[in-house]
Amino acid sequence: MTDNCCSTNGNIMILACSGGSNVGQLSNQAAIDLTREGFGKMFCLAGIGGQLSGFVQSAKDVQNMVAIDGCQVGCAKAILEQADVPLKNHVIITDLDIEKNKNFDLQTEDIAKVTSAVRETCSKHSDNQSTVSKKPFNCCG
Repeated sequence: MTDNCCSTNGNIMILACSGGSNVGQLSNQAAIDLTREGFGKMFCLAGIGGQLSGFVQSAKDVQNMVAIDGCQVGCAKAILEQADVPLKNHVIITDLDIEKNKNFDLQTEDIAKVTSAVRETCSKHSDNQSTVSKKPFNCCG
């Protein structure tokens, strides 16, 4: 696991847009890779979007979270807004100079760019996180 100021012992909730384009799939793959390395835990954005009470409550209760949107449409951000879940950290992949297209042959360097941006965003905003002890989320989705 990466040892930095955003190190949360895997308790950072990672929400990926997983949309129907290369950047949506980069979002998904970055979330998988960050989960595998122990940076955080991927969580089901669809459960929040479906207004499933346990998913929504877990997202509201988690101390640290990052939403990864593929593009400026901002589906992950919109889902959180609709569910009244505060947006804590947010990465938009097209802001990383990765062009949105329908090529699903993901490039290793693009995945690395996204995971790096997530780590950096969490690191920059970790000082803004509440120090109130909240229960860790249940990774049920």
